[in-house]
Amino acid sequence: MDGIKFGTDGWRGLIAADFTFDRLALVAPVAAKVLADSYGNTSGSHKIIVGYDRRFMAEAFAKKTAEMVQAAGFDVLLSESYAPTPAFSWAAKQQNALGALVLTASHNPAAYLGLKVKGAFGGSVPPEITHQIEAQLTEDVTTTQTPGSCQTFEPWSSYCEGLRVKVNITRIQELITQGKLTVYADVMHGAAAGGLSKILGVPIQEINSSRDPLFGGGAPEPLPRYLSQLFRSIRTHRRQSKGDLAVGFVFDGDSDRIAAVDSEGNFLSSQILIPILIEHLAERRHLTGEVVKTISGSDLIPRIAQLYQLPVYETPIGYKYIADRMLSTQVLVGGEESGGIGYGTHIPERDALLSALYLLEAIAESGMDLTTLYQRLQERTGYTSAYDRIDLHLAGMEVRSRLLEQLQIQPLTEINGQKVVNCQTTDGYKFRLANDSWLLIRFSGTEPVLRLYSEAATLQQVHQTLNWAKDWANSV
Repeated sequence: MDGIKFGTDGWRGLIAADFTFDRLALVAPVAAKVLADSYGNTSGSHKIIVGYDRRFMAEAFAKKTAEMVQAAGFDVLLSESYAPTPAFSWAAKQQNALGALVLTASHNPAAYLGLKVKGAFGGSVPPEITHQIEAQLTEDVTTTQTPGSCQTFEPWSSYCEGLRVKVNITRIQELITQGKLTVYADVMHGAAAGGLSKILGVPIQEINSSRDPLFGGGAPEPLPRYLSQLFRSIRTHRRQSKGDLAVGFVFDGDSDRIAAVDSEGNFLSSQILIPILIEHLAERRHLTGEVVKTISGSDLIPRIAQLYQLPVYETPIGYKYIADRMLSTQVLVGGEESGGIGYGTHIPERDALLSALYLLEAIAESGMDLTTLYQRLQERTGYTSAYDRIDLHLAGMEVRSRLLEQLQIQPLTEINGQKVVNCQTTDGYKFRLANDSWLLIRFSGTEPVLRLYSEAATLQQVHQTLNWAKDWANSV
């Protein structure tokens, strides 16, 4: 069982090399047992949800998971179709199950598959749970003389209804049917396919909705380089329309991450979407609660929170930290720069379809494009910024060690001609500079990759800072 490690959200590996039927057959019953040990007393259940996305052989791996969990004495509810990962987290909560085992590799390239473990509360289990799973993989899990039951279930209906009631669905439907709002959804051949139209009950323009385990040769990750068809569609609409609103949503492979494209064909990351969502929930829905951001989140987020006197809580990068906070206090919205956003009105899970619904509601009730809403927030706070990040692949882990040692022994005092004001080490090294910009340097824990993040007044300054950081890393 060497090499089976749970990362920020699950165990992932190359199909047929790291992720195999034999290895999954060992991991699945151990995961079920740890879920029972952790949540059995509170849920009083012996039930495990098993779900899957649209990746290569995902149904077969899900069936194997169900068989092994059933043989270990657990009652299994096996999904009869693909669905978003948040739908299975929802099912775990609604069905009063011990949790859910979801076969997905999220936004990873086509060669990968993985296993996400969700708790009875309806979200990703904390690190101590996955550490227990890893620790118990070397132990024998005996099959019971009395295996559990196995039934199939339809995962979409309850989930879609649970989301539908959270927004003014009628107002959104009216704008779409009247032709005043055109909605595009690039589901990236993933598990969000058909989801938004199911919820809205009116036709939308869905892109890349067919099942393609190769993801068109790319990866099901909501990044601009994979979205050429969506950009073309919205720009064509802009030329042909009479100024009506349009919006495009992008969902990753298992529909827990989101990005958007505005009426003009501009890409909008969650660094832009989260401030819009805070304003919409606080201003138009009159909701309150804590705003949770990761260390890489935009500086605009606390400024928007301050407008509504909302407390802000900052975490390391990884949605599991946000989910932990959601379990302990009332949260309005919690989000990460990679596109995972969750809400106190929902389960403690990032959910791209719910994010799309709230953004549609913001457009419908304001009558404005997403970028216009964002620009108004910049004007209200007097804060304008740009953001970008890059992943720098290093020659090896020894280079990673050398860079880490350099940061510890000789901390950076100047970056791209700007004095370092302070350095935060909550997660990596976040350098706040004299011109109110920042650079975050983080290392992957499992591979020789350096992650560089920056926010500054202009995109030119951001790229200058990131290029400086690349040159620094290559010189050490």
